[in-house]
Amino acid sequence: MRAVVQRVSSASVEVDGRTVGAVAEPGLLVLVGVTHTDTRAEAARLAAKLWGLRILHGEKSCSDVSAPLLVISQFTLYGDARKGRRPTWQAAAPGPVAEPLVEAVVAELRALGAHVETGVFGADMKVSLVNDGPITLVLEV
Repeated sequence: MRAVVQRVSSASVEVDGRTVGAVAEPGLLVLVGVTHTDTRAEAARLAAKLWGLRILHGEKSCSDVSAPLLVISQFTLYGDARKGRRPTWQAAAPGPVAEPLVEAVVAELRALGAHVETGVFGADMKVSLVNDGPITLVLEV
């Protein structure tokens, strides 16, 4: 699994002009990509890493200050543009494989006590955010 994690002051995601997920206070925006070999074990490890990642102000984690997370599926994290001008998506897991694993990350976070908002898997989403810092990390588990 691969994730792009951004520390945000606020963030939201819209589908068809309707806000489906938002965090209105400092927290994390997490874009999650899944590849073919990922399992629920990777989903659990990613969730634990996100919950304890100390990148909020004062070197705090979401678990330290009960900060919210907005988790959005993002198959393009496994795009490969090394050859030519058009990326390939062969490393990205298909929807029936990826969707349950993105949902597992969300479920694991919630089981840890996190407030989690989400996008809509497979939808055309419009993501807005105020990147705080800016701080952006790429995680792989």
